Order: sequence, then C-alpha cells, then structure tokens
Amino acid sequence: MRAFLLFVAFMMSLDAPARAADDVATAQNVIRSQEQAFSRDDPAAAYYHAAPAIQGIFPDAETFMAMVRNSYAPVYRHKSFEFGEARIADGKIAQRVHILDVEGVPWEALYTLELQPDGSLKITGCMLLKAGQAA
Repeated sequence: MRAFLLFVAFMMSLDAPARAADDVATAQNVIRSQEQAFSRDDPAAAYYHAAPAIQGIFPDAETFMAMVRNSYAPVYRHKSFEFGEARIADGKIAQRVHILDVEGVPWEALYTLELQPDGSLKITGCMLLKAGQAA
C-alpha cells in the first residue's frame, strides 16, 4: 500500500509542471485576447477579460477603454508584444510582457491574473514601466 501511495504521489508531481504550463498558456491566451480587443477597438471584448475588481472601478467597457488609451498607451497600441517570464502561486499568475510602443520605445508590463470562482482566468492588474526603470 505504501508503495502505491508513493507511486501516486510521484505521478502527481510529474503532472504539476504540465498543469503549470497549461495555466501559463491559458493566462497568455487571456492577455493576448485582451490585447487583440484593444487593437480592434472592441471595448466589450477587452472589458470581458478584466477581473470583477477592475470592472468595479470602471463600471462600463467604454470607461475602461478610455483609461487604457490614456494611461496604458503602449498596451493599447504597439509595434510588438512578446511574452516573457511567468510565475504561478496560489491560483495567481504573474506574466511579464515585453512591449515596443509605436515609437519603438521598450516597455515592460507585468500582468497579474487570478482564477475566478467560475473557473475562468481574469486580469487583475497591469503594471507598466519603461524598460530599465525600477518599480
């Protein structure tokens, strides 16, 4: 019996990296979907990917989109948008994104996402800094 339990524990530990990779891929898909919604000027689709706490601050999609246009211009419009390192802990994901804005200036975005009660993954925040700046 003890050997069986050790085997099960071993198999579960092998599955953890696969689940983590799936979680990161899902997070990147959510971020990419929102980024594409920005590029199409589709406020409803962009707003959909924001967590309830963000939606509580910005009560409608148009207000949310205006905030992104004004405060997150490199996220809203850019030349490139490439995923960097990701970290996972306790149902939360932090995903770095390397961005070149329309002028070619490099930026770093740190997205945070959390698993929601309905099983979906939503964006809980985005911190944006010019590359090389300290947080």
